Amino acid sequence: MSVWNALLWGACTSSSLYIGEAIAGPMSRDKRLTGLVMGFGAGTLISAVGYDLIPESSFEQGLGIGIGFLIGALTYYVADRLVDQSGGEDRQDLDAGEGGSGAAMFVGALLDGLPEAFVLGIGLALGGGISVAFVAAVFISNIPQGVAGTTSLKAAGYTGRHVVAMWTALTVVSALAAATGFLVADSVPDQGLWFEAFAGGAVLTMLANSMMPEAFEHGGNAVGLVT
Repeated sequence: MSVWNALLWGACTSSSLYIGEAIAGPMSRDKRLTGLVMGFGAGTLISAVGYDLIPESSFEQGLGIGIGFLIGALTYYVADRLVDQSGGEDRQDLDAGEGGSGAAMFVGALLDGLPEAFVLGIGLALGGGISVAFVAAVFISNIPQGVAGTTSLKAAGYTGRHVVAMWTALTVVSALAAATGFLVADSVPDQGLWFEAFAGGAVLTMLANSMMPEAFEHGGNAVGLVT
Protein backbone atom coordinates (compact mmCIF):
# COMPACT_ATOMS: atom_id res chain seq x y z
CA MET A 1 0.00 0.00 0.00
CA SER A 2 1.14 3.53 -0.77
CA VAL A 3 -0.02 7.03 0.02
CA TRP A 4 -1.77 7.05 -3.36
CA ASN A 5 -3.95 4.15 -2.26
CA ALA A 6 -4.89 6.11 0.85
CA LEU A 7 -5.70 9.15 -1.29
CA LEU A 8 -7.93 7.06 -3.55
CA TRP A 9 -9.80 5.30 -0.75
CA GLY A 10 -10.31 8.57 1.13
CA ALA A 11 -11.98 10.05 -1.94
CA CYS A 12 -13.99 6.88 -2.54
CA THR A 13 -15.58 6.81 0.91
CA SER A 14 -16.60 10.46 0.68
CA SER A 15 -18.00 10.11 -2.84
CA SER A 16 -21.21 8.66 -1.39
CA LEU A 17 -22.10 12.24 -0.46
CA TYR A 18 -23.04 12.62 -4.14
CA ILE A 19 -25.48 9.73 -3.75
CA GLY A 20 -27.01 11.54 -0.80
CA GLU A 21 -27.25 14.72 -2.87
CA ALA A 22 -28.88 12.86 -5.77
CA ILE A 23 -31.58 11.25 -3.62
CA ALA A 24 -32.07 14.19 -1.25
CA GLY A 25 -35.32 15.21 -2.94
CA PRO A 26 -37.32 12.00 -2.49
CA MET A 27 -35.52 11.02 0.73
CA SER A 28 -36.22 14.36 2.38
CA ARG A 29 -39.93 13.77 1.75
CA ASP A 30 -39.71 10.38 3.47
CA LYS A 31 -37.96 11.46 6.63
CA ARG A 32 -38.69 8.23 8.47
CA LEU A 33 -36.78 6.24 5.86
CA THR A 34 -33.94 8.76 5.98
CA GLY A 35 -33.85 8.47 9.77
CA LEU A 36 -33.64 4.68 9.51
CA VAL A 37 -30.79 4.88 7.00
CA MET A 38 -29.03 7.39 9.23
CA GLY A 39 -29.41 5.02 12.19
CA PHE A 40 -28.00 2.15 10.16
CA GLY A 41 -25.05 4.32 9.15
CA ALA A 42 -24.45 5.22 12.78
CA GLY A 43 -24.49 1.53 13.68
CA THR A 44 -21.89 0.68 11.07
CA LEU A 45 -19.58 3.37 12.44
CA ILE A 46 -20.09 2.25 16.04
CA SER A 47 -19.08 -1.26 14.93
CA ALA A 48 -16.06 0.19 13.16
CA VAL A 49 -14.98 2.03 16.32
CA GLY A 50 -15.26 -1.15 18.37
CA TYR A 51 -13.71 -3.59 15.93
CA ASP A 52 -11.27 -1.50 13.89
CA LEU A 53 -10.30 1.56 15.93
CA ILE A 54 -10.33 0.33 19.53
CA PRO A 55 -9.98 -3.47 19.40
CA GLU A 56 -9.13 -5.38 22.57
CA SER A 57 -5.53 -5.68 21.45
CA SER A 58 -5.20 -1.89 21.78
CA PHE A 59 -5.53 -2.21 25.55
CA GLU A 60 -2.04 -3.69 25.64
CA GLN A 61 -0.78 -0.17 24.93
CA GLY A 62 -1.92 0.93 28.38
CA LEU A 63 -3.66 4.09 29.54
CA GLY A 64 -2.55 6.08 26.49
CA ILE A 65 -5.32 4.55 24.37
CA GLY A 66 -8.00 5.78 26.78
CA ILE A 67 -6.40 9.21 26.98
CA GLY A 68 -6.24 9.43 23.19
CA PHE A 69 -9.90 8.45 22.95
CA LEU A 70 -10.88 11.14 25.48
CA ILE A 71 -8.80 13.84 23.78
CA GLY A 72 -10.41 12.98 20.43
CA ALA A 73 -13.87 13.27 21.99
CA LEU A 74 -13.06 16.61 23.62
CA THR A 75 -11.49 17.98 20.44
CA TYR A 76 -14.56 17.16 18.38
CA TYR A 77 -16.89 18.51 21.08
CA VAL A 78 -15.16 21.89 21.27
CA ALA A 79 -14.85 22.23 17.49
CA ASP A 80 -18.49 21.22 17.03
CA ARG A 81 -19.65 23.87 19.50
CA LEU A 82 -17.67 26.52 17.64
CA VAL A 83 -19.18 25.47 14.31
CA ASP A 84 -22.70 25.44 15.76
CA GLN A 85 -22.27 28.94 17.17
CA SER A 86 -21.12 30.13 13.74
CA GLY A 87 -24.30 28.94 12.01
CA GLY A 88 -23.56 25.32 11.16
CA GLU A 89 -25.83 23.60 13.67
CA ASP A 90 -28.36 22.52 10.99
CA ARG A 91 -25.90 20.64 8.79
CA GLN A 92 -27.53 17.28 9.57
CA ASP A 93 -31.02 18.58 10.30
CA LEU A 94 -33.70 17.14 8.00
CA ASP A 95 -36.10 19.86 9.19
CA ALA A 96 -33.71 22.71 8.45
CA GLY A 97 -35.42 25.96 7.64
CA GLU A 98 -34.09 29.09 6.05
CA GLY A 99 -31.06 30.63 7.66
CA GLY A 100 -27.76 29.28 8.82
CA SER A 101 -24.36 29.81 7.34
CA GLY A 102 -23.42 27.71 4.34
CA ALA A 103 -19.75 28.20 5.09
CA ALA A 104 -20.25 27.02 8.67
CA MET A 105 -22.27 24.02 7.47
CA PHE A 106 -19.46 23.13 5.11
CA VAL A 107 -16.86 23.41 7.86
CA GLY A 108 -19.12 21.28 10.04
CA ALA A 109 -19.38 18.63 7.33
CA LEU A 110 -15.60 18.63 7.13
CA LEU A 111 -15.40 18.25 10.89
CA ASP A 112 -17.75 15.25 10.74
CA GLY A 113 -15.87 13.53 7.93
CA LEU A 114 -12.19 14.21 8.64
CA PRO A 115 -11.71 11.75 11.55
CA GLU A 116 -13.08 8.91 9.43
CA ALA A 117 -10.83 9.73 6.47
CA PHE A 118 -7.79 10.28 8.68
CA VAL A 119 -8.15 6.92 10.40
CA LEU A 120 -8.69 5.20 7.06
CA GLY A 121 -5.21 6.30 6.03
CA ILE A 122 -3.78 5.19 9.39
CA GLY A 123 -5.35 1.76 8.98
CA LEU A 124 -3.80 1.36 5.55
CA ALA A 125 -0.37 2.24 6.92
CA LEU A 126 -0.58 -0.04 9.95
CA GLY A 127 -2.37 -2.99 8.42
CA GLY A 128 -0.99 -2.87 4.91
CA GLY A 129 -4.46 -3.53 3.50
CA ILE A 130 -7.89 -2.03 3.31
CA SER A 131 -10.51 -2.81 5.95
CA VAL A 132 -13.61 -3.60 3.91
CA ALA A 133 -15.82 -3.26 6.98
CA PHE A 134 -14.52 0.22 7.82
CA VAL A 135 -14.71 1.46 4.23
CA ALA A 136 -18.28 0.18 3.98
CA ALA A 137 -19.17 1.81 7.29
CA VAL A 138 -17.88 5.24 6.24
CA PHE A 139 -19.37 4.97 2.74
CA ILE A 140 -22.83 4.03 4.05
CA SER A 141 -22.83 6.66 6.80
CA ASN A 142 -22.01 9.42 4.32
CA ILE A 143 -25.18 8.80 2.30
CA PRO A 144 -27.66 10.09 4.93
CA GLN A 145 -25.18 12.85 5.80
CA GLY A 146 -25.28 13.85 2.15
CA VAL A 147 -29.08 13.85 2.22
CA ALA A 148 -29.28 15.96 5.39
CA GLY A 149 -26.48 18.29 4.34
CA THR A 150 -27.99 18.87 0.91
CA THR A 151 -31.41 19.58 2.43
CA SER A 152 -29.93 22.05 4.91
CA LEU A 153 -27.80 23.85 2.35
CA LYS A 154 -30.68 24.24 -0.10
CA ALA A 155 -32.89 25.51 2.70
CA ALA A 156 -30.21 28.13 3.36
CA GLY A 157 -30.51 29.28 -0.25
CA TYR A 158 -27.72 27.39 -1.97
CA THR A 159 -28.24 25.95 -5.46
CA GLY A 160 -27.60 22.40 -6.57
CA ARG A 161 -24.41 23.55 -8.27
CA HIS A 162 -23.14 25.04 -5.01
CA VAL A 163 -23.92 21.80 -3.15
CA VAL A 164 -22.03 19.69 -5.70
CA ALA A 165 -19.07 22.06 -5.48
CA MET A 166 -19.05 21.76 -1.68
CA TRP A 167 -19.21 17.96 -1.75
CA THR A 168 -16.42 17.94 -4.34
CA ALA A 169 -14.25 20.08 -2.08
CA LEU A 170 -15.07 17.85 0.89
CA THR A 171 -14.15 14.75 -1.12
CA VAL A 172 -10.80 16.28 -2.04
CA VAL A 173 -10.08 17.27 1.57
CA SER A 174 -11.08 13.80 2.79
CA ALA A 175 -8.68 12.25 0.30
CA LEU A 176 -5.91 14.50 1.58
CA ALA A 177 -6.82 13.64 5.19
CA ALA A 178 -6.52 9.93 4.40
CA ALA A 179 -3.14 10.53 2.79
CA THR A 180 -2.04 12.53 5.83
CA GLY A 181 -3.12 9.72 8.14
CA PHE A 182 -1.11 7.26 6.07
CA LEU A 183 2.03 9.42 6.18
CA VAL A 184 1.74 10.11 9.90
CA ALA A 185 1.23 6.47 10.85
CA ASP A 186 3.93 5.30 8.48
CA SER A 187 6.49 7.72 9.93
CA VAL A 188 5.62 7.06 13.60
CA PRO A 189 4.19 3.51 13.58
CA ASP A 190 4.31 3.16 17.37
CA GLN A 191 1.84 6.04 17.67
CA GLY A 192 -0.60 4.62 15.12
CA LEU A 193 -2.92 3.05 17.69
CA TRP A 194 -3.00 6.32 19.62
CA PHE A 195 -4.10 8.20 16.51
CA GLU A 196 -6.78 5.58 15.88
CA ALA A 197 -8.05 6.00 19.44
CA PHE A 198 -8.12 9.79 18.97
CA ALA A 199 -10.19 9.43 15.79
CA GLY A 200 -12.42 6.85 17.48
CA GLY A 201 -13.29 9.30 20.26
CA ALA A 202 -14.10 12.01 17.71
CA VAL A 203 -16.25 9.67 15.59
CA LEU A 204 -18.25 8.37 18.57
CA THR A 205 -18.89 11.91 19.84
CA MET A 206 -20.04 12.97 16.39
CA LEU A 207 -22.49 10.07 16.26
CA ALA A 208 -23.91 10.79 19.70
CA ASN A 209 -24.17 14.55 19.11
CA SER A 210 -25.67 14.66 15.63
CA MET A 211 -26.43 11.49 13.67
CA MET A 212 -28.15 9.37 16.33
CA PRO A 213 -30.47 12.08 17.77
CA GLU A 214 -31.53 13.11 14.25
CA ALA A 215 -32.07 9.47 13.26
CA PHE A 216 -34.27 8.79 16.30
CA GLU A 217 -36.26 12.00 15.84
CA HIS A 218 -37.38 10.94 12.37
CA GLY A 219 -37.06 7.17 12.37
CA GLY A 220 -38.66 6.41 15.74
CA ASN A 221 -38.07 3.39 17.93
CA ALA A 222 -37.04 1.18 15.01
CA VAL A 223 -33.85 3.22 14.75
CA GLY A 224 -32.51 1.42 17.82
CA LEU A 225 -32.88 -1.91 16.04
CA VAL A 226 -31.30 -0.84 12.73
CA THR A 227 -28.46 0.87 14.62
